[in-house]
Amino acid sequence: MKMFAHQRTAHARASTPATATVSRWLAVVALSAACAAPAFAQELKIGYVNSERVLRESNAAKAAQTKLETEFGKRERELNDATTKLKTAADKLEKDGPTVAPVELQRRQRELVDQDRDLQRKRREFQEDLNQRRNEELSSVVERANRVIRQIYESEKYDLILQEVVFASARVDITDKVIRTLNAPAAAGK
Repeated sequence: MKMFAHQRTAHARASTPATATVSRWLAVVALSAACAAPAFAQELKIGYVNSERVLRESNAAKAAQTKLETEFGKRERELNDATTKLKTAADKLEKDGPTVAPVELQRRQRELVDQDRDLQRKRREFQEDLNQRRNEELSSVVERANRVIRQIYESEKYDLILQEVVFASARVDITDKVIRTLNAPAAAGK
């Protein structure tokens, strides 16, 4: 899930040989400038946010998860009960199969197949509804997190704040600060 999209400024462009050459040339110039001016590189202020942690540990995300569990818990229990009943009926049919008349056996098998098909349909609908609501709830958390990150970016004068990096040192990781700000009472109302 790509969150904090406003942080990325790269735009997809059609690749042509001319633009590829210009891009390579600009990359070489930028790299040369960075190597030639170490004082400039030291002034660059970079931050990193682990968006998965924000969505897992912030109070807003936990509240959204609790809300979803409350909203969908009963329906999930009903589906689980129906699954158990269907399995019990299938086990009973398997046990009683040799003693049941062939016509009755086929009728009961069709009923089980129909019940299973209906249960699978209900489970798919449940999952779709849950995913849609989860996306709605998390999008509000993401919007709030984006505002907090922008606030930190502006107030602490960061040059760049990243997410989804391969490696980041604790020195540039501002995830805890974002979570603390999100959890603060003033941020709860925003």
